[in-house]
Parts: sequence; C-alpha cells; structure tokens
Amino acid sequence: MNRKIKAAAIQQPPVFLNLNASIEKAEMLCREAADENSELIVFPETWLPGYPFWIDSAPNAAVWDYPPSKKIFSFLFDNTIEMESKQFKKLKALAKDTGAYLVFGVNEKRGNTIYNSQVIFDKNGTDFNIHRKLVPTYTERMIWGRGDGSTLKSLQSDFGNIGGLICWEHWMPFARAAMHAQNEVVHIAQWPSVRELHMLASRHYAFEGQCFVIASGMTVTKLDLIEGIKGLNLSDSSILDFINSIPMQDSDFIVNGGSAMIAPNSEFVAQPVYNTTQTVFAELDLDMIGQGNQYLDTDGHYSRPDIFTLNVDSSEQKNVKFREEKKI
Repeated sequence: MNRKIKAAAIQQPPVFLNLNASIEKAEMLCREAADENSELIVFPETWLPGYPFWIDSAPNAAVWDYPPSKKIFSFLFDNTIEMESKQFKKLKALAKDTGAYLVFGVNEKRGNTIYNSQVIFDKNGTDFNIHRKLVPTYTERMIWGRGDGSTLKSLQSDFGNIGGLICWEHWMPFARAAMHAQNEVVHIAQWPSVRELHMLASRHYAFEGQCFVIASGMTVTKLDLIEGIKGLNLSDSSILDFINSIPMQDSDFIVNGGSAMIAPNSEFVAQPVYNTTQTVFAELDLDMIGQGNQYLDTDGHYSRPDIFTLNVDSSEQKNVKFREEKKI
C-alpha cells in the first residue's frame, strides 16, 4: 500500500479557563500543523479550556463548601463547550479549513453537568465522534460526570478508524476490548501529561490493539494558570489567590508533556518530549497495520468467545424519560 500519514501532537498550554481565547490559539496551532502537511492533529485531555489542576495541587481544594473551589468551578462551567454551540461550530469549520482530522480534549457541558470529553472531527467538518470519559478518576469526580456506552465508538477516516480513550480508561480492560473490536488504525490516548506509567499503558495499548497510538500530553506551568486567570479580568481576587496557593514556583511545570507516537509493535515513531512546549510530528507508516495480526488479534484468532464474552450497552442513559400518551 505504501501509505503514510503525517500526524501532529500539540504539546502546548491552553489559555487557562478561557474557552474563546483557547479556541483562537487552537486555530493558530492547527493551521501551523496543517502547513507542515499534517493530516491528523491531536490535542491533550481537556485542553479546552484546561485541565482542573487545582483539584490535586491547591490546598483545601477538596474541603466541603470551600468558596474558592466553588468560584473557580463556576468559571470552568461558564467556559465549557456545548454540542453545536458557536464554539463547537468553529472547531468543525477549522477541520474543513485545514483539511485535517482534528482531535480535541474538551470540558463539555450537557445540561448542568460537565464531562471530560474527546471529540474527533472529520477533515470535511461535517462529521464528528464524541466520547465522554466513563469514570472520572479520584478527585476528578468533583468536576465531571460519568459518560455512558453510547460514546464508546470510533470515527471512520480515509485511512481507517480513529478511536480514543481518556487517561485512566486505558486501565479499564473492557473499555479497551470494546475499542479493539472497532479495528482502530490510530488510537488517541489523551492524558494531562504522559508520565512513565501513562506511557506504559499507551505502549501496551498499541501492541494489544495492533494500531498506532498517539499519546498526547500538555505542558503547563503555574504561570500559565496565573496568566489565564488574570486574563479574565476578575474583580474578585480569591480565584487568583487560590491558584497562587499552589506550592510551587511560577516557572515550575505542573505537567511537563511527554507526547509521543507509538507503532503497533510498541516501538516509538516519535520519542517522548518532556519539558518543552512544541508540536510533535511523525509519519505513521500504515503498511505496519495488520502485520502483527499474524500472531495477535485480540478480537479474532487470539480471543476465546467460547469462554469469554463482553456485552456493551451502547444506548444513551437518561435519568428522565418522557412518554406521551397517544390520542385516539
């Protein structure tokens, strides 16, 4: 086939807690990557408009009814993206303008709940796939709701299926199995940063699924958070004081990247990049897809459906269902 695609992993900070400014920055970064002939452009977990770093870093963040925690949550709530909003449509238009498949990690609002979501846009800006993280991890449960099986799916592209999971979902064996059954060619593994343990999970996924994996992390310093808060021009200083209470220097990385690209044999196509703000590029040789299936296909000859089966409920789960009585 001799088919290669160029991929880009954006290892940059967003404009923290500012959705519109972060989208403007994404537009610039995507166009720069497209100018380098990238066909697939990937952003890290909840890049729009930033991971809630305070939940693990700021003192008293988890104290019940703590005013700074409530206030910063409200600003995140107001700066989350909604399906088919004007901001969402901007991202669809960006995919069309660049002619690239775009993958964003977003804070997504549905009703009055925020979800940790991954959105994959097709290159024409007409189709997209959204996946909501199934289980927020530990302190993340103060921020996000739980997704359901209706978003556990992949997007068909010119070069095969693109799918993804978010962070610790890579340690959910059934979630991995559900994605392997969809014959991913490229899998997007989104993380806040790709630490050693996260890299192990990403490399394991590439071999287990016999697909390429783009492990996507971001670089964010404490100063990036401070500047994002200052850019909101708040009259109340309590949120800035809350961020300043994080016990580290302004120049210190809260997360330090680690973005990499991994081949189906688990070897690096692009080596991990740490402590550097940049875009990571690599060519993915699609001729490698299928070669390893001679000895490993976890959804085929290396499975035992006579012993093990997995049932996936792909219906959307709703708390309230309205049924209208039919009139005679």
